[in-house]
Amino acid sequence: MFKYLVLSALLVSSTVFAETSLLNVSYDVTREFYDDLNPAFIKHWKEKTGETIVINQSHGGSSKQARAVVDGLEADVITMNRSPDIDILYQLGKLIPENWQERLPHASSPTASTSVFLVRKGNPKNIKDWEDLVKPGISVIIPNPKTSGNGKYSYLAAWGSVIKNGGGEAKAKDFVTKLFKNVPVLDSGGRGATTTFAQRGIGDALLTFENEVFLIKKELGEDKFEVVYPSTSILAENPVSLVDKVVDKRNTRALAQAYLDFHYSEEGQEIAVRHNLRPQVESVADKHKSTFKQLNLFTVDEVFGSWPKAEKTHFADGGLFDQIYTK
Repeated sequence: MFKYLVLSALLVSSTVFAETSLLNVSYDVTREFYDDLNPAFIKHWKEKTGETIVINQSHGGSSKQARAVVDGLEADVITMNRSPDIDILYQLGKLIPENWQERLPHASSPTASTSVFLVRKGNPKNIKDWEDLVKPGISVIIPNPKTSGNGKYSYLAAWGSVIKNGGGEAKAKDFVTKLFKNVPVLDSGGRGATTTFAQRGIGDALLTFENEVFLIKKELGEDKFEVVYPSTSILAENPVSLVDKVVDKRNTRALAQAYLDFHYSEEGQEIAVRHNLRPQVESVADKHKSTFKQLNLFTVDEVFGSWPKAEKTHFADGGLFDQIYTK
């Protein structure tokens, strides 16, 4: 009888823990965003249900984080900066359904960003648009597109800017080839590239996400850098998903779903705005039109067909980036 009571108590304890905690596995740049969003959701859930919950965070390079989930890190939700880093949960582990992007609005991307230029105060090299980055004597810092989501977006933004302005594939390849001739070092990730530019003082311009440049200025000094918006750039969507096998195992599906839904709420979208992430919900986006620079944005699907096609054509071994950078 005693053993039965102990076992029952352990089962109840385990169930309570499972139902009142979540693990969100995310990428580097979202740390400050979730420092604000998580307490807001915890308060919302308490008011709605009376239940006190805990949300744990894990941050790192996006591809590395996604692989950790595939390898057994029990994330209830995964929040990334590009869909291929969630696709692999289906492809390599069958942890989620193949059509996961159909489960939430805007292809399961509640927020977005775009690739912009960070230059030194006063913009001494007079960098205004993409064509300025390929001029002789200009040094550009871009993280490695083979290993960095940030780098992939920067590369595709440069390529797509040529296509969207009437150029063909040959002209785009020539332009991106010239661009990478002006890249003195390829850091493996966005944070490494930021350190190279902002702290080591290398380069005239850093290509990175819009929300990241505001974080850099906040951390390292508003008086040291300026943001330059190119006339055309890429929409960098930030997708989210339940990790189905984990939430069903831990009995956290309802809580995890509510957490992801909160990203789309007015409160969640306003928190995103405060962290310089572009809201995807139309009512909030309309409210903040003057907050974000209006420029010609294109999607990966629009110019490259899809992320899988872009990966195969540009970033696979022997692909266009290897051809460009080897030369």
